[in-house]
Amino acid sequence: MASHGVPRVAPTEARTGQARQKELEKIEEYVDLVAQVNANIAERHFTIEVLVLTSKLLKKNPEDYTVWNHRRLILQHHFRTPLAASAKSPSTSTALSASQQSVLDLITSDLGFLVPLLVAFPKCYWIWNHRTWLLEQSTSQLPAITARRLWQDELSLVGKMLNRDKRNFHGWNYRRLVVAQLELHPPSDGHAESYDASSRATMVEAEFSYTTKMINSDLGNFSAWHNRSKLIPRLLDERKADAAARREMLDAEFDLTQQALIDPENQSMWFYHQFLMSTLSPECPRHAAIVLDLTNHDRCGYYERELARVKEMLDDYQDCKWVYQALLQYAAVYREVDAGNKAFTTIEMRHWLQELRRLDPLRSGRWDDMEKSLEL
Repeated sequence: MASHGVPRVAPTEARTGQARQKELEKIEEYVDLVAQVNANIAERHFTIEVLVLTSKLLKKNPEDYTVWNHRRLILQHHFRTPLAASAKSPSTSTALSASQQSVLDLITSDLGFLVPLLVAFPKCYWIWNHRTWLLEQSTSQLPAITARRLWQDELSLVGKMLNRDKRNFHGWNYRRLVVAQLELHPPSDGHAESYDASSRATMVEAEFSYTTKMINSDLGNFSAWHNRSKLIPRLLDERKADAAARREMLDAEFDLTQQALIDPENQSMWFYHQFLMSTLSPECPRHAAIVLDLTNHDRCGYYERELARVKEMLDDYQDCKWVYQALLQYAAVYREVDAGNKAFTTIEMRHWLQELRRLDPLRSGRWDDMEKSLEL
């Protein structure tokens, strides 16, 4: 049988005896290596040599979380040893003590070890988790200025990772974590009076601009849109935006969705549009709200405008289920707010539901529930 013009060959036929033998040897070598590491850890041999063995294992299989745990035990042992040795004579200078330098060297070396692994396995949870752990160790064991430098370098690294794969949610999650740490520990120029240590630094403006850049390069970037939705309320608060500025922001974001919805199959855009619509609800919590002084009349105006915009899409995209789904969802909310349906008719709603059944028959149960809830 051929697939895309390429004949399929059964794996047993394609694999030569020599290749099979080589594979068995690799498996045997891997199992032996695991046994060596486990035996050393059981005997509490937390040596650099055993650390090297864990490196070999993780290069072969970074999904083995037990080996990552072993690696942390070894590192913790070496973190403690130099610190204990210098506990009686703490340094009063701003330079690193010998024990702190040892910890920094270990952390820096391990961060470097992880980079090629991240490149090869960018969606492996355990690599990202270990990297986070290393940075947390730097925060707890090194001077603030030194630890902050390491966290700052991470922003550059994750930027490069997201340039390679713009939709890697691990990278986006890690970026939020790094930014949160940098905000908690603002930069110091060496003078304690240069900033209020109790205040929180902010990177909201820079991160909002970053989401704009990433969205412009890929309109289907779920994570960038999600990040944007979390940033906007904070951005407005930090700008001390008045009522007019808040409405201007909401209108600008709705206009942005219209540009992105030139491709109605772009699910990420529909999710972001749903977020914007959710901020219109009188039950929208303060921390997620964009406009704070919406009246019921304002809400109806927004719903009617967006319903009209989505309905216009049916002229060109009659076979896109997302359009019909959005229309029904917004119509349901509009009816609750306005207690009427002057922006559409019940006949239209039944038609939209009928089209959803046609376009997505596998979710017939969902459409049945929607028909009951909408009383159609």
